[in-house]
Amino acid sequence: MANHNAKANDATRSPKQGFLGLGSRRMPDGRIRQWGAERSTQPLSIMHDRPSGRKIVMGYVAMIMTVVCYVVYMVRMILTLFVHNPNVTLRFVLEGVLYLLIVTVLIFSAMVYLATRQGAMRRFITHERVPRAMLDEHFDHGYAKGITVLIPSYVEQPKVVEKTIWSAALQEFPDIAIVLLIDDPPHPKDDEHRRILQASRDLVPRVMAELDAPAKRFTAARARARAEVRDRLYARRGTVAQCVEDYRAAVRWLNDKADAWEVQDHTDAFFCDQVLRGLARELGETCEALRQAVNFNERISSERLLQLYNRLVWIFTAKGWSFERKQYCSTSQEGNKAMNLNSFIGLMGHKLKREETADGVALRDIRPGEAPDFVMRDSEYVLTLDADSMLLRDYCLRLVYQLEQPGNERVAVIQTPYSSYRGAPTRIERIAAATTDIQHVLHQGMTYYDATFWVGANAVIRKRALDDICVVSTEDTRTIKTYIQDRTVIEDTESSVDLGYYGWHLVNYPERLSYSATPPDFGSLVVQRRRWANGGLLIIGKFFRIVRARRASADPVKLGEWCLRVNYMASIAWSSFGLMFLLAYPFDQRLLSPWVVLASLPYFASYASDLKYNGYKRSDIFRIYGFNIVLLTVNLAGTLKSIQQGMTNTKIPFVRTPKVSNRTASPPLYVAMPWAIVIFSCFVFYSDYLTQNWGNAIFAGFNAIVTTWAIVSYIGVWHSIQDMVVGLVRWFFVPVKPKVAPAQRVRNDAMREALGGNPSWKDALYFGDRQMVYETRRR
Repeated sequence: MANHNAKANDATRSPKQGFLGLGSRRMPDGRIRQWGAERSTQPLSIMHDRPSGRKIVMGYVAMIMTVVCYVVYMVRMILTLFVHNPNVTLRFVLEGVLYLLIVTVLIFSAMVYLATRQGAMRRFITHERVPRAMLDEHFDHGYAKGITVLIPSYVEQPKVVEKTIWSAALQEFPDIAIVLLIDDPPHPKDDEHRRILQASRDLVPRVMAELDAPAKRFTAARARARAEVRDRLYARRGTVAQCVEDYRAAVRWLNDKADAWEVQDHTDAFFCDQVLRGLARELGETCEALRQAVNFNERISSERLLQLYNRLVWIFTAKGWSFERKQYCSTSQEGNKAMNLNSFIGLMGHKLKREETADGVALRDIRPGEAPDFVMRDSEYVLTLDADSMLLRDYCLRLVYQLEQPGNERVAVIQTPYSSYRGAPTRIERIAAATTDIQHVLHQGMTYYDATFWVGANAVIRKRALDDICVVSTEDTRTIKTYIQDRTVIEDTESSVDLGYYGWHLVNYPERLSYSATPPDFGSLVVQRRRWANGGLLIIGKFFRIVRARRASADPVKLGEWCLRVNYMASIAWSSFGLMFLLAYPFDQRLLSPWVVLASLPYFASYASDLKYNGYKRSDIFRIYGFNIVLLTVNLAGTLKSIQQGMTNTKIPFVRTPKVSNRTASPPLYVAMPWAIVIFSCFVFYSDYLTQNWGNAIFAGFNAIVTTWAIVSYIGVWHSIQDMVVGLVRWFFVPVKPKVAPAQRVRNDAMREALGGNPSWKDALYFGDRQMVYETRRR
């Protein structure tokens, strides 16, 4: 079977670029930028634009129109086709029921979309940004709580991870630590993976070393300022002037760092312009305000001046190190992001001793009188951050401030759903980014109905809430603490449901403060969206049990929350199956009515309006429709995998989204099926044209045109041929499995040879059984 994550060589792509995807052009730095991709790398503003009153009213009109048209359609269909139809047949009844069921679930999803965006707009209207002075005052006066940033990484490109580390290390917070959770195999077998591993290990120490000089300077400057303003209500003019110089030095340091960074793609441009220079611009505004105060001989209070110095110290001061769970036999060896995070979280606050065992090096709690080898940091808050994400300035400060406001004591998770990097060089990345930015708005609306889901790319979490959902289990001979469930590959969604069971709430902060990468090609997009489509059906059963459990409590699940959560977990399944039936089955023309078209029109009009609101074109709605059709097979595969997983009660491997500079090859099935949809739609169009079934003919013709456009634009004709041919060829090569001797003695001899000979005396004392030694080593 073909390796679906294989990389196709990009060097041969440019001569055929016009054939594979409507043309492209080469940028000055040698990179290929497709025609129709995004040129500007300027992101949307941090604050959402406030919707107008007209837009709010039109949102309610859209919801009312959808409901009215749907009700009229259903009544007309039931009365005309079933009640007052003397020629009704069993086949027509079954066909009609199926069609009405599909229409119902699709309209339900459309209504959820309309209601969710309405909630988002209401939040954008009422949100007020907290002034800097209030933030500085809140975290002043001996604030003692800390935050630990956990960045899980698995064979990531070091430059990608470095940008993530920098965006976290430059966060302004009194006590912050950055931990890179390296999940690479500790003993790579090839030079490339050894290079990546060593570079990953060097990242955090290098970042901390670069921050050391400015951190020492500003710490010393704060100490001098504190001594100068002691027992004074207002700072001297000279002390304020020195603060101006220190702010200028910080601005200069950040700009120099941005100028020295090699810009290779749009994410590098974002890092330089928004993370580094964006912070420099904000500090520059403070510097200019202080300079004017000095020039006009205005007085600055001593307390305020020290707060400004605190800001410089907190920005450039951070602790950091890396942690590799696979170096220790006492931590979970499950290959997924959730267990990588769980392994470190489970050790937080512990004093540990390294101990050599028969299985390798283990970490255990110290015994009375022992000196620890490690004292693991504990903190009030944990920030999980994907290795390809970046945070903007004030992320930690503003989100923790919100957590600590009165009334938010039971908020477990606060996040800003990630936005996409602008300036995508490929058409498919641009459209995938558009869907990401639409989802950002929808997640903001879900908070309005208390139906927030943990998105996963970034979040600030109360450690106390994680302790509530902790499950202790046994993995081989290890005792494992699981905070974030890894039963499905969408672990953050299941954890959201777990937190709700214990009365915790989740909140999306209504600003754009985090960004994450979107897949640049169809192959990597397949991996991501197949993972997203898997698991929702498994989690929805747990949610229904929680609904029943909370029914008798003081905090029952409300109707709005129920609808949004069910739609979030199950809509991919029913939308994919519904669209498949609409595409493949020739339903009776009488079932298609103008009323069902009118019922769906407000959804598409609102979606187009939201695309414009997020800086895209209204016409992109047709491109997104084609985008969803080419991903139809991917979503169906993820849904079927969920059903299989539920029936067999097994876990499926966590497949990470490839982040490579070259193209990721796609499985042949996912490339061939869009072509099959085009061919079948053309056949249906021709057949319905001959029978004058105009409704189905128009629908089939539209699908054929849009899907063909999507294949050429997003996959590429030549690339699709390559992937199908390579996949078919590899199916002919079946790996030869080594013969296994039936006798137990032969198995033991082979195992003994493979595992390094007879067990040692330590093995014998530890396990007490020779066969147990072999079985444990083999695992």
